[in-house]
Amino acid sequence: MPRNNSKNSNQLVFLALGGIGEIGMNLYLYGVGPPHKRQWLMVDLGVTFAGPAEPGIDLIFPDIRFIEEERDNLAGIILSHAHEDHFGAVMSLWPRLRAPLYATPFTAALLRAKLIEEGKEGDIPIEEIPTRSKLDIGPFHVELVDMAHSMPESNGLLIQTDAGTAFHTSDWKLDPTPVVGAVTDEARLRKIGKDKLDALICDSTNAMRTGHSPSEADVAKTIAGIIADAPHRVAVTTFASNVARLRSAMDAAVSADRHIVIVGRAMKRIVQVAEETGYLPPEYDFLTEDDYGHLPREKVMALCTGSQGEGRAALARIAAGGHPRVTLTRGDIVLFSSRTIPGNEKAVGRVQNQLADQQIKVITDADALIHVSGHPRSGELEKLYSWLKPETVIPMHGEARHLEAHADLARDIGVKTVIRARNGSLVRLCPGPAGIIGDAPAGRVFMDGRLPVLAGEGPVEERRRLSFGGAVAVSLVLSAKGDIVADPQLTMIGIPAATAKGIPFPEVILEAAHGALNAIPRRRRRDSALVAEAVRRAVRAEVKLHWGKKPPCSVMVTVI
Repeated sequence: MPRNNSKNSNQLVFLALGGIGEIGMNLYLYGVGPPHKRQWLMVDLGVTFAGPAEPGIDLIFPDIRFIEEERDNLAGIILSHAHEDHFGAVMSLWPRLRAPLYATPFTAALLRAKLIEEGKEGDIPIEEIPTRSKLDIGPFHVELVDMAHSMPESNGLLIQTDAGTAFHTSDWKLDPTPVVGAVTDEARLRKIGKDKLDALICDSTNAMRTGHSPSEADVAKTIAGIIADAPHRVAVTTFASNVARLRSAMDAAVSADRHIVIVGRAMKRIVQVAEETGYLPPEYDFLTEDDYGHLPREKVMALCTGSQGEGRAALARIAAGGHPRVTLTRGDIVLFSSRTIPGNEKAVGRVQNQLADQQIKVITDADALIHVSGHPRSGELEKLYSWLKPETVIPMHGEARHLEAHADLARDIGVKTVIRARNGSLVRLCPGPAGIIGDAPAGRVFMDGRLPVLAGEGPVEERRRLSFGGAVAVSLVLSAKGDIVADPQLTMIGIPAATAKGIPFPEVILEAAHGALNAIPRRRRRDSALVAEAVRRAVRAEVKLHWGKKPPCSVMVTVI
């Protein structure tokens, strides 16, 4: 349970278990009531994606121990929109919470499609609610407000309680021509500001960038021009969830009299759901990978997964020549119509270099306006503040540098209270002075295959060490008197074959093991643990002497 020093009997509090101090893994809690007897509303339940520092891990979930212990007091879970970092953990974590789950039609349809793919259809009951809904979830009166974003049906949440009112922006921007989805509802936001808003919890992703983001319609014009002028095939890769971008590429293909080919499972799923919910026109004729090879080069526009360089995604396989049905050749064009997520630079660069080696033209947002962010820059934040006039602001959805830039901006434009919270900070929003009043356990959980593992625990850290320095295993067989009765056995993983002087490393290691064993008096060799530790230390020291690295070393001692 969080520490709490407040004496107020009824409070509106805020607690992030993910999403503050990082971009991804969003999980936000609003609580109302006296300490130790609060009811909670959860906003979003997302994932983040592992990088090279987490070998063997694909997905990372928030640590939900706190709210799992409080699940009897969890009134409901509401999903702001269908990006993976906001709803990607639902399938894995909802069974541990089993609270009512609310989502608008597009988000609900996409979640159902994922459940069907995983053979879990019907396992999670979803309460589908219209956009602009007003609903009561326990003691929380929640109103959905349209916010433009790179995903249909992104919702800001006005959360009203007896203790006070908060507005949770989720992901948003100001875009008068978003191609797909609603514009940010300025009129409603202005009305909320006139009615007094206690606290604003706001997206920080682009707080370091000045001015206003370009419109999605501007990107559409650029993509249309490139596709119209392309002499051969065009492949467009973007986040599959960016339906507006998919629509822009599709419109450009139709205008250029090209066939639209959908490549990649996630892309097919999104297109199907977007058609079902009316965000893509039903008259579009989508072809599959099986059709691709039968089409003239100048008549193809392929939409591919893999904008982040994912090794198993369609574009990486195409670039490496490993896709069974889709190829690109000299003179074709690939548009990377997305932002490279920090940590993915090497993977994306590898795919782009593979394409360039084949004389396939690569176009990124550094070359042309083919991508625009779905998050607000500082000018958009200032405009939102002028509408809402919040008493208190908590920057969210960003790394530390984004959060601090946002906090400085809010302070500079006169927000009364700016709270620099992080994951695990329990914040009183109202009544009384807003501020951090305690903390709760928060962290990361790695999905290691099918098993959840807390960050910092054994297997991932061990793999990280193995990736740096390999490993050595030595097996010794001793008699009861401490004599060596068989030659030591050695296994090396990731160790160089020989030293700089050409001495084989197996010889170096075995000599170190013999030396350590001979230095132990015979009577003390009966202590297997002592022998194992002495040999382990000697081997690691000798390898470091010749290589400069100290690999993990395990020693097994058998006494017969």
